[in-house]
Amino acid sequence: MTFQRTIVGLLILAIAGLAVSFYMNWKTNTQLQTVKAFIEGYVFAEAVTACEKASSTTPFKWNGGKSTAVIGLNSVKLDRYRIVSSYTLLADGVYCDFDPIKKKADIGSNFLERE
Repeated sequence: MTFQRTIVGLLILAIAGLAVSFYMNWKTNTQLQTVKAFIEGYVFAEAVTACEKASSTTPFKWNGGKSTAVIGLNSVKLDRYRIVSSYTLLADGVYCDFDPIKKKADIGSNFLERE
């Protein structure tokens, strides 16, 4: 009888531990989504301005474009210490990658091949 109670107690503790773990994961994920949305909103105006001013053979026109879309904030971890971030916009089939750290826009570039 003591063995059965011990097993039931351990099972309840395991279920409670899993529930707390899932709750913490949900809470952290919600906070990260909020931070990402805030950063994207903060960077958007700078990205549009930099992309429209960037020199390229294919002009990027966000204000007056027929088909515009925000791809969003992306990041690539190149190695243990370097993470490259980019905010990508699409206007009339022309991609623009904006680097929020360097404040530089690259039109029609491949995000993974940037400096």
